[in-house]
Amino acid sequence: MNLGLVLIDIQNDYFPRGKFELSQAYQAGINASKVLAFFRKNELPVFHVQHISSEKDAAFFLPDTKGMEIHKSVFPSDGELRIMKHTPDSFFQTNLKKELDSQKVDHLVICGMMMHMCVDTTVRSARNFGYSVTLIENACATKDLIWNNTIIPASTVQATFMAALDNSFANIMDADGWIKQAH
Repeated sequence: MNLGLVLIDIQNDYFPRGKFELSQAYQAGINASKVLAFFRKNELPVFHVQHISSEKDAAFFLPDTKGMEIHKSVFPSDGELRIMKHTPDSFFQTNLKKELDSQKVDHLVICGMMMHMCVDTTVRSARNFGYSVTLIENACATKDLIWNNTIIPASTVQATFMAALDNSFANIMDADGWIKQAH
C-alpha cells in the first residue's frame, strides 16, 4: 500500500473571521495537522487541494485574497504539491490523478472541508478511480444545512455523510487512531 495525503480546501475562508465559517473548522485543522505531521515525518507524499472560485459573484475563495489561501495549520512545505480546482471534485479538470499515479499512490488518506460537498465528492470519485480511501472524520468540517425549513446541525450533517461513505467508499477513522495504527 502506497499512501498519499490529500488535504481538501483547508482554507482561511472556512475558519473564524473567514467569509464562510464552518463548524469545528479549527479543531479539524488541528487534527489534519497531526496527520500531516505524520506524513512529513515519514516522507510520504502530500497533496494540498485548493479551491479557487471562478464565478464572478462568488462569496468566498476569491482569487488573490487572504481567504483563498491555505490555512496555517496545514500550510504547504517545499515539495508538497498544490492542486488548484474550481469544482467540488478534486479530480475534475485537475492534475490530481496524474500526480497520484506518478508517485504510485494507491491509498488516499483524506482530510478536508466541506464534508457535504468537496470531501464527499472527492472520496466517491477516488473510489471510482480505484483508490482505497481512509477518511479522517475529525479532520473534516461542515456547516448547518437547511432542508424543507428545517435546520440540520453540522454535527448531524457530518455524521450522516460519514455513515454514507463508511465501508463502501472509505474506511472512517479519527486522526489519533489512524496515526497509532499507521505506526
